[in-house]
Amino acid sequence: MRFWLITLLLVLGGCSQTPAPVGNADTNTASASSEVQQLLKRQYSAWAGVPYRLGGTTKRGVDCSALVQITYRDHFGLALPRVTNDQANAGVKVSRNQLKTGDLVFFKTGTRTRHVGMMIDDVRFLHASTSQGVILSRLDNPYWSRHYWQARRLM
Repeated sequence: MRFWLITLLLVLGGCSQTPAPVGNADTNTASASSEVQQLLKRQYSAWAGVPYRLGGTTKRGVDCSALVQITYRDHFGLALPRVTNDQANAGVKVSRNQLKTGDLVFFKTGTRTRHVGMMIDDVRFLHASTSQGVILSRLDNPYWSRHYWQARRLM
């Protein structure tokens, strides 16, 4: 039900012929963002500390792209590709200074390795860390800042 409410708000706001008054637009956007944030926080509560396992898709072990795929499927009804490189082509590209709650953030963590997480607020993202399992990290952390690659908006 929440997915449909969020989708309806986004569709109506995006397809409007005449602009809504600023107060209403801000309220709708803030409301949708708050709802997305609450769903992501619930997902974090349910998965916090689950160990990282390459190729894992369960609470016995999960990798970063599976966590993203599961979250978007279960909470937003969106089907995403299974692997990070394919997820990096989903949605639309957004600049780092335009990030919003729910955006996917991608990192180049090695020559050929990629990592993905989901923005939970203006600076923190939810992801499956290889060393600490499912955690929240800060985008302004020197490690993540240095390895930042791109962001994608799905909703």
